[in-house]
Amino acid sequence: MGSARRHAQLLWCAATDRTFERAELKGSEVLAGKCIHCNCMVCVDLDGTRVLRATVEHIVPRTHGGSDTLENLAIACGRCNGAKGIRHDPSPWGDPKLMAMIERLQDRKRKRMREPLAGLALPPLDPAGAADEEAEAPAKGRKKRR
Repeated sequence: MGSARRHAQLLWCAATDRTFERAELKGSEVLAGKCIHCNCMVCVDLDGTRVLRATVEHIVPRTHGGSDTLENLAIACGRCNGAKGIRHDPSPWGDPKLMAMIERLQDRKRKRMREPLAGLALPPLDPAGAADEEAEAPAKGRKKRR
C-alpha cells in the first residue's frame, strides 16, 4: 500500500474515531486515541506521516476480500494488528473464531464512529492510483469474500 494512501487512511480513521482527540507529543500536534483491540494509546501526526504504534487495521481481512473503505478500517497498535493477522487471516471464511472477531470489531467500530473532528485538513481518502491497486488485487492472489 502506498504511503500517501496509508497516511490518508490513518488520518480518516483517527478523525472519525471518538477515542481520538487532539494532543501534543514532543512539540507536535497529534491525534491520540486507543487501539481498536487493546485500548493502548496510539498517535497519528496531523499529516499522517508520523505515528506512535498506529497501524491500519482491516476489520474484514484483505485475505478474505476486506476493502479499504472507511467502514472496514480502524487503527490498531502494531502488536495487536500483527497478532490478529497471524491468528485469523489464514482461517477459512466462516471459521467461528474469525467471524466472532470480525463481528466484535465491527461493533466496536460502530460504537466509536463520529463525524470527523472539526478543523482538520483531511486528504482525499482514496488518493490517485488507489482504485488501480484495488482492481489489480485479485490478480495478486487475494481471495474474494464469499
